[in-house]
Amino acid sequence: MNKAAAHYYQSAAVRARIREFLGLDSLGQPTCRYLAKGEATELHLHEHHAVRDLDALFDEGVEIARSLWDETALIADLDIEYVNFDRPAEAFLNPERAFELQAPVQQAITHLLAGYGIRPLHLLSGRGHHFIWQIDQKAPAFRRLTNLGHGPASLWETTAKQKSPDGAVVSPELAQAFAGLGQAMEFLADRVQEIAARASKIPVELTAVEVGPSDRGREMVSFDISEYGDPLPARMLRVPFSVYLKPWQQRGLIADEALDEIEPLFVIPLGDLEMSAALPIMRSPERAAQLAATAGTSIPDASREMERLIDDYEASSLGKFHADFYAQEPEPPARWPATYDRVPLGVWPGCGRLIIEQPNDLLLRPACIRRVVRILLALGWHPRHIAGFIRSKYERDFGWTQFTDCDPAARADFYVRIFAGLFVTGRDDLVDFNCTSAQEQGICFLTDCHDNLLRFKEAALYRREHDKLAHRAFNRLLLPAQHS
Repeated sequence: MNKAAAHYYQSAAVRARIREFLGLDSLGQPTCRYLAKGEATELHLHEHHAVRDLDALFDEGVEIARSLWDETALIADLDIEYVNFDRPAEAFLNPERAFELQAPVQQAITHLLAGYGIRPLHLLSGRGHHFIWQIDQKAPAFRRLTNLGHGPASLWETTAKQKSPDGAVVSPELAQAFAGLGQAMEFLADRVQEIAARASKIPVELTAVEVGPSDRGREMVSFDISEYGDPLPARMLRVPFSVYLKPWQQRGLIADEALDEIEPLFVIPLGDLEMSAALPIMRSPERAAQLAATAGTSIPDASREMERLIDDYEASSLGKFHADFYAQEPEPPARWPATYDRVPLGVWPGCGRLIIEQPNDLLLRPACIRRVVRILLALGWHPRHIAGFIRSKYERDFGWTQFTDCDPAARADFYVRIFAGLFVTGRDDLVDFNCTSAQEQGICFLTDCHDNLLRFKEAALYRREHDKLAHRAFNRLLLPAQHS
Protein backbone atom coordinates (compact mmCIF):
# COMPACT_ATOMS: atom_id res chain seq x y z
CA MET A 1 0.00 0.00 0.00
CA ASN A 2 2.76 2.46 0.92
CA LYS A 3 4.51 2.32 -2.45
CA ALA A 4 1.25 2.62 -4.36
CA ALA A 5 0.15 5.53 -2.14
CA ALA A 6 3.52 7.27 -2.53
CA HIS A 7 3.11 7.00 -6.29
CA TYR A 8 -0.43 8.42 -6.04
CA TYR A 9 0.87 11.36 -4.01
CA GLN A 10 3.22 12.29 -6.85
CA SER A 11 0.21 13.86 -8.55
CA ALA A 12 0.66 17.64 -8.51
CA ALA A 13 -3.11 18.11 -8.35
CA VAL A 14 -3.43 15.84 -5.29
CA ARG A 15 -0.66 17.72 -3.50
CA ALA A 16 -2.22 21.07 -4.37
CA ARG A 17 -5.65 20.08 -3.05
CA ILE A 18 -4.18 18.79 0.22
CA ARG A 19 -2.20 22.00 0.69
CA GLU A 20 -5.35 23.98 0.02
CA PHE A 21 -7.16 22.14 2.82
CA LEU A 22 -4.29 22.92 5.21
CA GLY A 23 -4.83 26.65 4.66
CA LEU A 24 -1.54 27.19 2.87
CA ASP A 25 -1.39 30.69 1.39
CA SER A 26 0.53 31.87 -1.67
CA LEU A 27 3.69 32.18 0.44
CA GLY A 28 3.33 28.62 1.70
CA GLN A 29 2.35 29.59 5.26
CA PRO A 30 -0.22 27.18 6.76
CA THR A 31 -3.01 27.96 9.20
CA CYS A 32 -3.18 24.28 10.18
CA ARG A 33 -1.20 23.73 13.39
CA TYR A 34 0.05 20.18 12.84
CA LEU A 35 -0.26 16.99 10.79
CA ALA A 36 -0.63 13.36 11.84
CA LYS A 37 -0.03 10.23 9.86
CA GLY A 38 -1.69 6.86 9.68
CA GLU A 39 -0.22 3.57 8.59
CA ALA A 40 -1.92 0.26 7.86
CA THR A 41 -1.42 -0.72 11.50
CA GLU A 42 -2.70 2.41 13.24
CA LEU A 43 -3.43 6.12 13.06
CA HIS A 44 -0.68 7.76 15.10
CA LEU A 45 -2.88 10.14 17.06
CA HIS A 46 -0.24 11.34 19.49
CA GLU A 47 2.64 11.91 17.03
CA HIS A 48 2.28 15.37 15.59
CA HIS A 49 4.28 16.63 12.62
CA ALA A 50 4.95 20.15 11.44
CA VAL A 51 3.25 21.09 8.18
CA ARG A 52 6.73 21.51 6.65
CA ASP A 53 6.99 17.70 6.90
CA LEU A 54 4.16 17.26 4.38
CA ASP A 55 6.40 16.31 1.46
CA ALA A 56 8.08 13.65 3.58
CA LEU A 57 4.67 12.20 4.45
CA PHE A 58 3.82 12.12 0.73
CA ASP A 59 7.00 10.16 0.11
CA GLU A 60 6.13 7.71 2.90
CA GLY A 61 2.77 7.00 1.28
CA VAL A 62 0.88 7.32 4.56
CA GLU A 63 -2.62 8.45 5.48
CA ILE A 64 -2.58 12.19 6.28
CA ALA A 65 -4.68 14.07 8.83
CA ARG A 66 -4.65 17.72 9.84
CA SER A 67 -5.34 19.31 13.20
CA LEU A 68 -8.77 20.73 13.92
CA TRP A 69 -6.71 23.41 15.65
CA ASP A 70 -6.21 26.29 13.22
CA GLU A 71 -4.29 29.53 13.60
CA THR A 72 -6.95 31.90 12.24
CA ALA A 73 -10.27 30.04 12.37
CA LEU A 74 -12.44 27.74 14.43
CA ILE A 75 -13.20 24.70 12.30
CA ALA A 76 -16.63 23.07 12.52
CA ASP A 77 -16.94 19.41 11.55
CA LEU A 78 -20.18 17.42 11.48
CA ASP A 79 -19.37 13.73 10.99
CA ILE A 80 -21.81 10.92 10.25
CA GLU A 81 -20.98 7.33 9.48
CA TYR A 82 -22.53 3.93 8.99
CA VAL A 83 -21.72 1.56 11.87
CA ASN A 84 -22.40 -2.17 12.06
CA PHE A 85 -21.48 -3.78 15.37
CA ASP A 86 -21.76 -7.31 14.02
CA ARG A 87 -20.27 -6.78 10.54
CA PRO A 88 -17.53 -4.13 10.86
CA ALA A 89 -16.53 -4.55 7.19
CA GLU A 90 -20.06 -4.02 5.87
CA ALA A 91 -19.59 -0.37 4.82
CA PHE A 92 -16.40 -1.20 2.95
CA LEU A 93 -17.70 -4.32 1.21
CA ASN A 94 -21.17 -2.92 0.37
CA PRO A 95 -20.60 0.83 0.08
CA GLU A 96 -23.59 1.53 -2.16
CA ARG A 97 -25.97 0.19 0.49
CA ALA A 98 -24.13 1.84 3.39
CA PHE A 99 -24.27 5.27 1.77
CA GLU A 100 -27.86 4.80 0.61
CA LEU A 101 -28.88 4.14 4.21
CA GLN A 102 -27.23 7.41 5.22
CA ALA A 103 -29.06 9.43 2.56
CA PRO A 104 -31.90 10.66 4.82
CA VAL A 105 -29.37 11.98 7.33
CA GLN A 106 -27.21 13.50 4.59
CA GLN A 107 -30.22 15.25 3.10
CA ALA A 108 -31.42 16.55 6.46
CA ILE A 109 -27.97 17.99 7.21
CA THR A 110 -27.73 19.64 3.81
CA HIS A 111 -31.24 21.10 4.16
CA LEU A 112 -30.73 22.46 7.66
CA LEU A 113 -27.33 23.96 6.89
CA ALA A 114 -28.67 25.55 3.72
CA GLY A 115 -31.43 27.12 5.81
CA TYR A 116 -28.73 28.95 7.75
CA GLY A 117 -26.85 29.79 4.55
CA ILE A 118 -23.99 27.42 5.45
CA ARG A 119 -22.54 25.65 2.42
CA PRO A 120 -19.90 23.31 3.85
CA LEU A 121 -17.10 21.42 2.22
CA HIS A 122 -18.66 17.97 1.93
CA LEU A 123 -16.19 15.09 2.13
CA LEU A 124 -16.75 11.38 1.68
CA SER A 125 -14.60 9.03 3.71
CA GLY A 126 -14.59 5.25 3.84
CA ARG A 127 -17.93 4.80 5.58
CA GLY A 128 -19.52 8.24 5.90
CA HIS A 129 -19.59 11.99 5.44
CA HIS A 130 -17.90 15.08 6.86
CA PHE A 131 -19.46 18.53 6.57
CA ILE A 132 -16.82 21.17 7.29
CA TRP A 133 -16.83 24.96 7.57
CA GLN A 134 -15.00 27.59 9.59
CA ILE A 135 -15.59 30.65 11.77
CA ASP A 136 -13.04 33.47 11.67
CA GLN A 137 -11.50 34.07 15.09
CA LYS A 138 -12.11 37.82 14.67
CA ALA A 139 -15.83 37.38 13.88
CA PRO A 140 -18.71 38.14 16.30
CA ALA A 141 -19.82 34.50 16.07
CA PHE A 142 -16.46 33.41 17.47
CA ARG A 143 -16.83 35.76 20.44
CA ARG A 144 -20.34 34.46 21.07
CA LEU A 145 -19.14 30.85 21.06
CA THR A 146 -16.37 31.82 23.47
CA ASN A 147 -18.98 33.22 25.86
CA LEU A 148 -21.11 30.08 25.50
CA GLY A 149 -18.35 27.54 25.99
CA HIS A 150 -18.45 25.60 29.26
CA GLY A 151 -16.27 22.87 30.64
CA PRO A 152 -14.53 21.66 33.78
CA ALA A 153 -11.47 23.58 34.94
CA SER A 154 -9.36 20.53 34.14
CA LEU A 155 -10.27 20.85 30.45
CA TRP A 156 -8.64 24.27 30.17
CA GLU A 157 -5.60 23.00 32.09
CA THR A 158 -5.22 19.95 29.83
CA THR A 159 -5.63 22.10 26.72
CA ALA A 160 -2.98 24.59 27.85
CA LYS A 161 -0.39 21.83 28.31
CA GLN A 162 -0.54 20.63 24.70
CA LYS A 163 1.74 22.33 22.19
CA SER A 164 2.01 22.26 18.42
CA PRO A 165 5.32 21.17 16.85
CA ASP A 166 6.35 24.85 16.69
CA GLY A 167 5.60 25.39 20.37
CA ALA A 168 2.26 27.19 20.07
CA VAL A 169 -0.53 26.65 22.58
CA VAL A 170 -4.28 27.05 22.21
CA SER A 171 -5.46 30.38 23.59
CA PRO A 172 -8.08 30.30 26.37
CA GLU A 173 -10.52 32.05 24.03
CA LEU A 174 -10.09 29.43 21.30
CA ALA A 175 -10.46 26.59 23.83
CA GLN A 176 -13.73 28.06 25.10
CA ALA A 177 -15.00 28.78 21.58
CA PHE A 178 -14.39 25.13 20.67
CA ALA A 179 -16.41 24.07 23.72
CA GLY A 180 -19.19 26.45 22.69
CA LEU A 181 -19.08 25.10 19.15
CA GLY A 182 -19.51 21.60 20.56
CA GLN A 183 -22.68 22.67 22.36
CA ALA A 184 -24.07 24.25 19.17
CA MET A 185 -23.14 21.18 17.10
CA GLU A 186 -24.93 18.97 19.61
CA PHE A 187 -28.03 21.12 19.02
CA LEU A 188 -27.62 20.79 15.25
CA ALA A 189 -27.15 17.01 15.45
CA ASP A 190 -30.22 16.80 17.69
CA ARG A 191 -32.35 18.58 15.08
CA VAL A 192 -31.00 16.47 12.22
CA GLN A 193 -31.65 13.26 14.14
CA GLU A 194 -35.26 14.27 14.83
CA ILE A 195 -35.88 14.91 11.12
CA ALA A 196 -33.88 12.05 9.62
CA ALA A 197 -35.08 9.33 12.01
CA ARG A 198 -38.56 9.52 10.45
CA ALA A 199 -37.24 8.58 7.01
CA SER A 200 -34.30 6.36 7.97
CA LYS A 201 -34.53 2.59 7.58
CA ILE A 202 -32.04 2.06 10.42
CA PRO A 203 -31.57 3.84 13.77
CA VAL A 204 -29.94 7.27 13.81
CA GLU A 205 -28.09 7.97 17.07
CA LEU A 206 -25.86 10.59 18.63
CA THR A 207 -22.62 8.61 19.03
CA ALA A 208 -22.23 4.90 18.31
CA VAL A 209 -24.60 3.27 20.78
CA GLU A 210 -25.49 -0.38 20.25
CA VAL A 211 -28.89 -0.85 18.64
CA GLY A 212 -31.21 -3.77 17.98
CA PRO A 213 -30.52 -6.17 15.11
CA SER A 214 -31.69 -6.13 11.51
CA ASP A 215 -31.18 -8.90 8.99
CA ARG A 216 -27.71 -7.42 8.35
CA GLY A 217 -26.66 -7.13 11.98
CA ARG A 218 -26.84 -4.32 14.52
CA GLU A 219 -26.48 -1.41 12.12
CA MET A 220 -27.05 2.31 12.56
CA VAL A 221 -26.06 5.79 11.44
CA SER A 222 -23.90 7.52 14.04
CA PHE A 223 -23.39 11.24 14.55
CA ASP A 224 -19.78 11.04 15.65
CA ILE A 225 -19.53 14.37 17.45
CA SER A 226 -17.17 12.86 20.03
CA GLU A 227 -14.40 15.27 18.96
CA TYR A 228 -16.22 17.93 20.98
CA GLY A 229 -15.70 15.92 24.15
CA ASP A 230 -11.92 16.34 23.99
CA PRO A 231 -9.43 19.23 24.08
CA LEU A 232 -9.09 20.97 20.72
CA PRO A 233 -5.38 20.18 20.19
CA ALA A 234 -6.08 16.44 20.54
CA ARG A 235 -8.45 16.18 17.56
CA MET A 236 -7.82 15.98 13.82
CA LEU A 237 -9.42 15.37 10.42
CA ARG A 238 -8.31 13.14 7.55
CA VAL A 239 -7.52 15.46 4.66
CA PRO A 240 -9.30 15.24 1.30
CA PHE A 241 -7.36 13.19 -1.27
CA SER A 242 -5.51 11.33 1.45
CA VAL A 243 -5.44 7.57 1.30
CA TYR A 244 -7.89 6.10 3.83
CA LEU A 245 -6.57 3.18 5.87
CA LYS A 246 -9.19 2.71 8.59
CA PRO A 247 -10.26 -0.82 7.55
CA TRP A 248 -6.70 -2.08 7.83
CA GLN A 249 -6.22 -0.21 11.13
CA GLN A 250 -9.15 -2.26 12.44
CA ARG A 251 -7.47 -5.57 11.70
CA GLY A 252 -8.73 -7.91 14.39
CA LEU A 253 -12.25 -6.52 14.17
CA ILE A 254 -12.24 -7.07 10.41
CA ALA A 255 -11.17 -10.51 9.19
CA ASP A 256 -8.16 -10.82 6.89
CA GLU A 257 -10.27 -12.37 4.15
CA ALA A 258 -12.58 -9.34 4.22
CA LEU A 259 -9.62 -6.97 4.09
CA ASP A 260 -8.39 -8.77 1.02
CA GLU A 261 -11.65 -7.85 -0.74
CA ILE A 262 -11.53 -4.14 0.11
CA GLU A 263 -10.23 -1.90 -2.64
CA PRO A 264 -7.90 1.06 -1.96
CA LEU A 265 -9.83 3.96 -0.44
CA PHE A 266 -9.43 7.74 -0.65
CA VAL A 267 -11.11 10.71 1.02
CA ILE A 268 -12.72 12.90 -1.66
CA PRO A 269 -14.92 16.01 -1.82
CA LEU A 270 -18.41 15.24 -3.09
CA GLY A 271 -19.04 18.59 -4.73
CA ASP A 272 -21.65 18.26 -7.45
CA LEU A 273 -21.05 14.55 -7.94
CA GLU A 274 -23.88 12.05 -7.63
CA MET A 275 -23.17 9.33 -5.10
CA SER A 276 -23.21 6.72 -7.84
CA ALA A 277 -20.31 8.52 -9.51
CA ALA A 278 -18.43 9.40 -6.32
CA LEU A 279 -18.14 5.91 -4.83
CA PRO A 280 -16.09 4.46 -7.73
CA ILE A 281 -13.82 7.52 -7.65
CA MET A 282 -13.01 7.07 -3.97
CA ARG A 283 -11.85 3.53 -4.80
CA SER A 284 -9.52 4.41 -7.66
CA PRO A 285 -6.19 6.25 -7.29
CA GLU A 286 -6.27 7.27 -10.95
CA ARG A 287 -9.79 8.70 -10.81
CA ALA A 288 -9.20 10.37 -7.44
CA ALA A 289 -6.12 12.10 -8.88
CA GLN A 290 -8.17 13.21 -11.89
CA LEU A 291 -10.84 14.66 -9.58
CA ALA A 292 -8.15 16.59 -7.72
CA ALA A 293 -7.46 18.58 -10.88
CA THR A 294 -10.90 20.22 -10.70
CA ALA A 295 -12.33 19.84 -7.16
CA GLY A 296 -11.64 22.55 -4.59
CA THR A 297 -10.85 21.74 -0.95
CA SER A 298 -10.72 25.12 0.77
CA ILE A 299 -12.80 25.27 3.94
CA PRO A 300 -15.73 27.70 3.44
CA ASP A 301 -16.14 30.58 5.86
CA ALA A 302 -19.55 30.70 7.57
CA SER A 303 -18.82 33.26 10.27
CA ARG A 304 -21.86 35.40 9.55
CA GLU A 305 -24.19 32.45 8.94
CA MET A 306 -23.27 30.85 12.27
CA GLU A 307 -24.92 33.72 14.13
CA ARG A 308 -28.41 32.46 13.26
CA LEU A 309 -27.50 28.94 14.34
CA ILE A 310 -26.22 30.30 17.65
CA ASP A 311 -29.45 32.29 18.07
CA ASP A 312 -31.52 29.14 17.62
CA TYR A 313 -29.31 27.16 19.98
CA GLU A 314 -29.54 29.78 22.74
CA ALA A 315 -33.35 29.89 22.44
CA SER A 316 -33.73 26.09 22.43
CA SER A 317 -34.67 23.72 25.22
CA LEU A 318 -31.26 22.10 24.78
CA GLY A 319 -29.55 25.46 25.31
CA LYS A 320 -31.50 25.87 28.55
CA PHE A 321 -30.56 22.34 29.61
CA HIS A 322 -26.87 23.07 28.98
CA ALA A 323 -27.12 26.20 31.13
CA ASP A 324 -28.74 24.16 33.93
CA PHE A 325 -26.16 21.41 33.49
CA TYR A 326 -23.20 23.76 34.01
CA ALA A 327 -24.91 25.73 36.78
CA GLN A 328 -24.19 22.77 39.10
CA GLU A 329 -20.62 21.94 40.14
CA PRO A 330 -19.69 18.27 40.67
CA GLU A 331 -17.92 17.08 43.78
CA PRO A 332 -14.14 17.82 43.70
CA PRO A 333 -11.74 14.85 43.82
CA ALA A 334 -10.82 15.52 47.44
CA ARG A 335 -14.42 14.80 48.45
CA TRP A 336 -14.91 11.65 46.37
CA PRO A 337 -14.23 9.26 49.30
CA ALA A 338 -17.13 10.86 51.19
CA THR A 339 -19.42 11.28 48.18
CA TYR A 340 -19.16 9.40 44.88
CA ASP A 341 -17.30 6.47 46.47
CA ARG A 342 -20.25 5.96 48.85
CA VAL A 343 -22.92 5.58 46.16
CA PRO A 344 -25.08 2.59 47.25
CA LEU A 345 -24.97 0.21 44.30
CA GLY A 346 -27.30 -2.22 46.02
CA VAL A 347 -30.32 -0.38 44.63
CA TRP A 348 -28.98 -0.62 41.06
CA PRO A 349 -29.86 -3.36 38.56
CA GLY A 350 -27.13 -5.95 38.23
CA CYS A 351 -26.08 -4.82 34.76
CA GLY A 352 -25.56 -1.27 36.03
CA ARG A 353 -23.49 -2.45 38.98
CA LEU A 354 -21.29 -4.46 36.63
CA ILE A 355 -20.56 -1.38 34.51
CA ILE A 356 -19.39 0.49 37.60
CA GLU A 357 -17.47 -2.40 39.14
CA GLN A 358 -15.73 -3.32 35.86
CA PRO A 359 -15.57 0.07 34.10
CA ASN A 360 -12.73 -0.74 31.72
CA ASP A 361 -13.94 -1.03 29.06
CA LEU A 362 -17.68 -1.03 29.82
CA LEU A 363 -17.80 2.58 30.97
CA LEU A 364 -16.15 3.66 27.72
CA ARG A 365 -19.01 2.30 25.61
CA PRO A 366 -21.63 4.96 24.87
CA ALA A 367 -24.52 2.53 25.40
CA CYS A 368 -23.21 1.68 28.86
CA ILE A 369 -22.69 5.33 29.75
CA ARG A 370 -26.27 5.93 28.65
CA ARG A 371 -27.51 3.18 30.95
CA VAL A 372 -25.71 4.68 33.93
CA VAL A 373 -27.16 8.09 33.06
CA ARG A 374 -30.69 6.69 32.86
CA ILE A 375 -30.39 4.80 36.14
CA LEU A 376 -29.13 7.83 38.02
CA LEU A 377 -31.71 10.16 36.50
CA ALA A 378 -34.34 7.70 37.76
CA LEU A 379 -32.77 7.95 41.23
CA GLY A 380 -33.02 11.75 41.22
CA TRP A 381 -29.43 12.72 40.37
CA HIS A 382 -28.49 16.03 38.76
CA PRO A 383 -26.78 15.29 35.40
CA ARG A 384 -23.61 17.16 36.39
CA HIS A 385 -23.22 14.90 39.40
CA ILE A 386 -23.71 11.90 37.12
CA ALA A 387 -20.78 13.23 35.09
CA GLY A 388 -18.78 13.75 38.25
CA PHE A 389 -19.48 10.18 39.36
CA ILE A 390 -18.33 8.79 35.99
CA ARG A 391 -15.25 11.01 36.11
CA SER A 392 -14.42 9.55 39.53
CA LYS A 393 -14.14 6.15 37.82
CA TYR A 394 -12.17 7.48 34.84
CA GLU A 395 -9.56 8.98 37.16
CA ARG A 396 -9.01 5.83 39.19
CA ASP A 397 -6.55 3.06 38.27
CA PHE A 398 -8.59 0.67 36.19
CA GLY A 399 -5.85 0.28 33.57
CA TRP A 400 -7.14 3.03 31.29
CA THR A 401 -5.16 3.74 28.11
CA GLN A 402 -7.71 5.98 26.40
CA PHE A 403 -7.08 9.31 28.15
CA THR A 404 -3.73 10.35 26.71
CA ASP A 405 -3.99 14.05 25.75
CA CYS A 406 -7.65 13.93 26.79
CA ASP A 407 -9.51 15.14 29.86
CA PRO A 408 -11.59 12.55 31.73
CA ALA A 409 -13.85 15.19 33.26
CA ALA A 410 -14.65 16.73 29.87
CA ARG A 411 -15.24 13.30 28.36
CA ALA A 412 -17.68 12.45 31.17
CA ASP A 413 -19.44 15.82 30.83
CA PHE A 414 -19.82 15.33 27.09
CA TYR A 415 -21.49 11.92 27.12
CA VAL A 416 -23.72 12.63 30.10
CA ARG A 417 -24.74 15.95 28.55
CA ILE A 418 -25.82 14.20 25.35
CA PHE A 419 -27.81 11.38 26.92
CA ALA A 420 -29.35 13.38 29.76
CA GLY A 421 -30.15 16.22 27.37
CA LEU A 422 -32.09 13.95 25.04
CA PHE A 423 -34.21 12.75 27.96
CA VAL A 424 -34.71 16.02 29.80
CA THR A 425 -35.76 17.89 26.65
CA GLY A 426 -38.27 15.17 25.75
CA ARG A 427 -36.41 13.77 22.73
CA ASP A 428 -35.78 10.39 24.38
CA ASP A 429 -38.78 8.57 25.88
CA LEU A 430 -36.62 5.58 26.95
CA VAL A 431 -38.36 3.25 24.47
CA ASP A 432 -35.42 0.84 24.56
CA PHE A 433 -34.72 1.11 28.30
CA ASN A 434 -35.81 -2.43 29.11
CA CYS A 435 -34.23 -5.85 29.48
CA THR A 436 -35.49 -7.24 26.17
CA SER A 437 -33.96 -4.36 24.20
CA ALA A 438 -30.72 -4.70 26.14
CA GLN A 439 -30.54 -8.36 25.14
CA GLU A 440 -31.23 -7.51 21.49
CA GLN A 441 -28.58 -4.79 21.56
CA GLY A 442 -26.01 -7.19 22.98
CA ILE A 443 -25.54 -5.19 26.18
CA CYS A 444 -27.27 -7.47 28.69
CA PHE A 445 -24.33 -8.80 30.69
CA LEU A 446 -26.08 -11.08 33.18
CA THR A 447 -28.12 -14.14 32.31
CA ASP A 448 -30.06 -14.47 35.57
CA CYS A 449 -30.14 -11.19 37.49
CA HIS A 450 -33.81 -11.32 38.58
CA ASP A 451 -34.19 -7.58 37.98
CA ASN A 452 -36.06 -5.44 35.49
CA LEU A 453 -34.93 -2.17 33.96
CA LEU A 454 -38.56 -1.16 33.55
CA ARG A 455 -38.71 -0.05 37.18
CA PHE A 456 -36.02 2.55 36.45
CA LYS A 457 -37.68 3.55 33.19
CA GLU A 458 -40.98 4.15 34.95
CA ALA A 459 -39.28 6.13 37.73
CA ALA A 460 -37.42 8.36 35.30
CA LEU A 461 -40.52 9.06 33.20
CA TYR A 462 -42.51 9.80 36.37
CA ARG A 463 -39.87 12.28 37.51
CA ARG A 464 -39.88 14.04 34.14
CA GLU A 465 -43.66 14.22 33.97
CA HIS A 466 -43.97 15.63 37.51
CA ASP A 467 -40.94 17.96 37.32
CA LYS A 468 -38.99 15.93 39.86
CA LEU A 469 -35.80 15.43 37.90
CA ALA A 470 -32.68 16.19 39.95
CA HIS A 471 -34.71 17.41 42.91
CA ARG A 472 -33.05 15.39 45.68
CA ALA A 473 -30.34 17.00 47.82
CA PHE A 474 -26.95 15.46 47.07
CA ASN A 475 -26.46 14.00 50.56
CA ARG A 476 -29.76 12.13 50.12
CA LEU A 477 -28.47 10.59 46.90
CA LEU A 478 -26.02 8.59 49.00
CA LEU A 479 -28.84 6.86 50.81
CA PRO A 480 -30.89 3.95 49.46
CA ALA A 481 -33.52 5.27 47.07
CA GLN A 482 -36.97 5.92 48.46
CA HIS A 483 -40.07 6.93 46.55
CA SER A 484 -39.92 10.72 46.49
